Amino acid sequence: MKQYLDLCQRIVDGGVWVANERTGKRCLTVINADLEYRVDRNEFPLITTRKSYWKAAIAELLGYIRGYSNAADFRALGTPTWNANANLNEAWLANPHRKGEDDMGRVYGVQGRAWAKPDGGVIDQLRKVVDNLSRGLDDRGEIISFYNPGEFHMGCLRPCMHTHNFSLLGDTLYLTSYQRSCDVPLGLNFNQVQVFTFLALMAQITGHKAGVAYHKIVNAHIYEDQLELMRDVQLKREPFPAPQLEINPDIKSLEDLETWVTMDDFAVHNYQHHPAIQYPFSV
Repeated sequence: MKQYLDLCQRIVDGGVWVANERTGKRCLTVINADLEYRVDRNEFPLITTRKSYWKAAIAELLGYIRGYSNAADFRALGTPTWNANANLNEAWLANPHRKGEDDMGRVYGVQGRAWAKPDGGVIDQLRKVVDNLSRGLDDRGEIISFYNPGEFHMGCLRPCMHTHNFSLLGDTLYLTSYQRSCDVPLGLNFNQVQVFTFLALMAQITGHKAGVAYHKIVNAHIYEDQLELMRDVQLKREPFPAPQLEINPDIKSLEDLETWVTMDDFAVHNYQHHPAIQYPFSV
C-alpha cells in the first residue's frame, strides 16, 4: 500500500501536465514506476485508502485468460469494465471492423490466445507458457504479449498493460508485467490486483511456488478531474494492513480456468478500507 501512495504523492508533487488526445483531458504525469507485490507472503495489493472492487479486477483477468472479445462475456463473469470502450468510444463505433454491440475487437486476451499468423493460423501464447512451466521449463521467453501494432485498427483500445514475462528459478515462479500507460487513481487498483493474481494462478496451475511479481509502468498519470480527490481526500487517509487472497485449491489447470471457474472461487480476507471514492473515468 505504501508504494502505491508514494507513487500518487510523486505524481502530485512532481508530475508534468500532458494533454491527452484520446480523452481531450490533461494528465499530471511521471515517467517510470516500479512496483513489487509479495505473492509469496500473500500480501494482496488491494487499495485500503478507499473501497476497492477486487472481484471485477479478477473477473477481467479471467476474461483475458479465456480470450474474450465481447463486453457481454465480461459482464457475465462479473465485470462491466469493457462496456464503455466497446460501446461509447466514438472512433470504435465508426470502425468497419466492429461487429456490433459489445464487440471489443482483437484486444488483450484475443492476442494472448489467438495471435494471428501471416499464414492464416494463430499462436496461443498462454498455452505455450503454461505447457513449458508445467514441465519445469523456462526458455527465457515465457512471454505473453497483447501488443500487436498490426491489429490496433481492429480493436477498441490499445492494451495498457501489454506484456507478462514469467521466470522460473528452481521451483519458484516470478512475473514481470509491463504497462505503457496507467490511470493511477482508477486503473492501477485493477492492474496490481491482476498482476498479483496472475502470478498466483499460474504458479498454482503449473505446480510451483509463487515468488514476487514485478510491475513496471512507463507513463503513470492522474487526470485533471481526478486530482482534487486524490490530493485532498485519498492521500489524507492512513492505510490499513494488506489483506489476503484465497484461491480455490481445486483450480489445477488452464482448462479449469477456461471452463468452470467463477468469482466464487476467490475470496479476500481481513480487508479493512476507507469509504469509496467516485473517481471520474475517461473513455
